[in-house]
Order: sequence, then C-alpha cells, then structure tokens
Amino acid sequence: MLAVLGGAPGPVTAGWVREQIDPALACTTVVTTLTRLLGKRAVVRHRDGRSYVWRALFDGAGLAARRMHHVLDKENDRGAVLSHFVAGLPPDDERSLRLRLGSTTNAGADMGTASRWDPPCPGVPVGRLLDVDVAETALGGRATGSVR
Repeated sequence: MLAVLGGAPGPVTAGWVREQIDPALACTTVVTTLTRLLGKRAVVRHRDGRSYVWRALFDGAGLAARRMHHVLDKENDRGAVLSHFVAGLPPDDERSLRLRLGSTTNAGADMGTASRWDPPCPGVPVGRLLDVDVAETALGGRATGSVR
C-alpha cells in the first residue's frame, strides 16, 4: 500500500488506492490499513470534501530507517548495537555505508591503536568492524553518527 501511495501523483483517496491494488478489496479494508499506517506515522491525511486524501511520508527505504531508529531508541547502548549491526554487514553493504557517510579510508587506517578494533564479541573478524561514534542530540533522543 505504501508503494502505491509513494507512486501516486499526489494525495489520493482510499478508493484510488483500492483501484490500484485490487478493485475487489473492500474499501473498509483499505481505510483500516491506511488508518493503521497513519497511527505509525507512515502516512498523512487531510479532508478533501467529505472524504480524506492520503499521502505517504516515507518510501520503503525511509520506513526501514524509521524501524531502525525505533530499535535504537529502545536500547541503552546505542554504540554497541550499531557496532554489532555494522560488523554483520556483507562487504558490499559496508562499502555502501562508508560511502554514504563520507568515509573512503580503510577501516582502522586512521586509528592510533589496535585496541580500538577489538571485536565486541569473540569470533567477529576485526577487519570487518567500523568505529562508530554516536552522539545524542537534544531532539527526541535521535542520534547522529560518523563512521571512520
């Protein structure tokens, strides 16, 4: 449903969404789903005459990122969670993350001591780890980070 809303020409009615997905669906099913997405802050709606029009707030990648933020928000040691996450990434994903964060240096090349690269758990290859610094911000506990 979010993919359909994301590809819509603008805010659309639940009926329009139903027609795009499956005209055989009950309109109440579509409205219920859209209302649940509204509760999760994935869509917004506003009145247009007697009905609502709906618009997605995030694409698929944006929703995945929101889920990741929710997971981090529930943890006490965000840095440890991020380190474990990055340590488990396939090499291509790790490279992609490095590029997006602006780091093109070799992992650990700019680190002064090898002890900063001890794995967080036994068996995790040191070469796969990134040093992740997380700084809490004043806005809702969100974190910003850099990867070196």
